[in-house]
Amino acid sequence: MALRTSHKNEHDEQPRPPLTRLSVVIPARDEEGCIASTVEHLHLELRLNNIPHEIVVVDDGSTDTTWQILTDLTGKIKELAPVQNLEDHGFGRAIVYGIDHCKGDAVVIMMADESDDCRDVVRYWKLLNENFDCVFGSRFVKGGGVIDYPWIKLRLNRMANFFIKTIFRIKLNDTTNAFKAYRKTTLDGCRPFLSPHFNLTVELPLKAIVRGYRWTTIPITWRNRRTGVAKLKIREMGSRYFFIVAYVWLEKYFSRGDYLRRPAAMKQMEETTSGRDPLT
Repeated sequence: MALRTSHKNEHDEQPRPPLTRLSVVIPARDEEGCIASTVEHLHLELRLNNIPHEIVVVDDGSTDTTWQILTDLTGKIKELAPVQNLEDHGFGRAIVYGIDHCKGDAVVIMMADESDDCRDVVRYWKLLNENFDCVFGSRFVKGGGVIDYPWIKLRLNRMANFFIKTIFRIKLNDTTNAFKAYRKTTLDGCRPFLSPHFNLTVELPLKAIVRGYRWTTIPITWRNRRTGVAKLKIREMGSRYFFIVAYVWLEKYFSRGDYLRRPAAMKQMEETTSGRDPLT
């Protein structure tokens, strides 16, 4: 059985409402070589597991035939809901655009290049339905793995994640991985989103953890893209990652809990003791 580590807020055992639809948000820019197979394989896996879903692919300024491929696919996959981000581009902006346009009450963020395993999306959905607010996959725990990871990126990845793990005092060792799952209410509770680029992949899980949402970690697998060109530019992202990590760290230790998630029972108690009718 795959390893799973749970992190629950002991003051919040309230049951979450059952989920009704999964939205998979996929940012895509110049992915004509793989976007069709990504969508088709994902749709097949979700359909076989009877998961009500939509696939929101965000075309983030593609200059190839990505958008044409997506519009053609809508004719045979009714769950596909492609959108175009015609405003400022960037990986983070594309994800936020997708979140803002999705209709599900659960959201999985997934890469367009088939690096993420569709079977893990099914596991994410099931765990969100086990009363978790978010589920974080890790490629670097027992049961997880990577294939063809460039060694320089791998070393930088491990150093960055060790730094984050240490300063936030958490067990999650793959914070920088984009492939994660959230209840929509959790994402709304992490607003405002500040990161326009790949640093959003760090902002979302760290905010969810710092703000007291219930999360769990499972092993996942990842393989390097087989078509197209990687969009992450390491030299451009270092300062952006550091900025958002520092920002959320300051929130954790200096916000005095202003952004902390309050369980429903605690909210009602606070409103009652402050003299406010919780029903108004």
